Amino acid sequence: MARRLPPFAAIRAFEATARHGSMTAAADELCVTPSAVSHQIRALEAFLDTALFEREGTRLCLILTGRAYVGRLTGLLDALDDSTRQVREGGRRELRVLATPGFAARWLVPRLGRLPFAEDLRLRVSEGAPSTDFATNDADVVIHWGDAPVPGLVVEPLMESVRYPVIAPDLRRSAGVQRPDDLLDLTLLHDEVMDAWGDWFAAAGVTGYDGIRGPRFAHCELSTTAAERGQGVALAYDAMVRATVESGRLERLFHTVTMPVTIYSVATPAARAGEPRIRGFRDWLFAEVTAEGTMAARRDFVAE
Repeated sequence: MARRLPPFAAIRAFEATARHGSMTAAADELCVTPSAVSHQIRALEAFLDTALFEREGTRLCLILTGRAYVGRLTGLLDALDDSTRQVREGGRRELRVLATPGFAARWLVPRLGRLPFAEDLRLRVSEGAPSTDFATNDADVVIHWGDAPVPGLVVEPLMESVRYPVIAPDLRRSAGVQRPDDLLDLTLLHDEVMDAWGDWFAAAGVTGYDGIRGPRFAHCELSTTAAERGQGVALAYDAMVRATVESGRLERLFHTVTMPVTIYSVATPAARAGEPRIRGFRDWLFAEVTAEGTMAARRDFVAE
């Protein structure tokens, strides 16, 4: 049966407009005018014999039909882009992984020697929370914080961890830390993403913590690095600092820990999750965290 496909230019214009929520932004991406984008979208609606947007003056809102359609198109266009790259690059290209600074530096890079195709991996580190917009982030796999579903992606919880205080050896000796309540007299380093000092002190049976003193950092890698430099005590994730503690650069304080929480997940486009290189990398990640006992409860999210 002959395929009855819509014009490709119209598909690109619609998908870019839906993704950006703006014809002007779509026009900038596609290097055409907003008028040309509008014309292509109307041509697609005529081809489909249905509206995709609800128009309120200059404002566009996807209706239910348009939302369902673009959800499929983005994955198809991503897969087409990837297939085209593989052909242009001789069938072999790098696996592009985007991760947080802490995960990359403290967990992934030290283990890359055990990845069979490490030489084909291109690792990029995000400045903030890694983007899961695969249309713009130039990634095949994203290691990101938390495990919330993302439309069009397979999100697999990867790692969970408890937290405990860590301190530089020199600071521990000079401060004479002996008991949990001794920490109230030291500089505490806070993590803005999920500060849990209050939970830890409660678990340790310590009262008098006001939650105010000490610098605050954008994420746990910065607070942990500050602890390594002797700037205070950080509440670190066990899964992230085991190797650092074993090396002696940091020392763990006390046996008390917080409740375990999921800290990282693996995100991939649903349309590409079964590709051999992506599947191989995911399988390797899960084998590593299983061996370490830090694997999160396994459940896959594919958000519509």
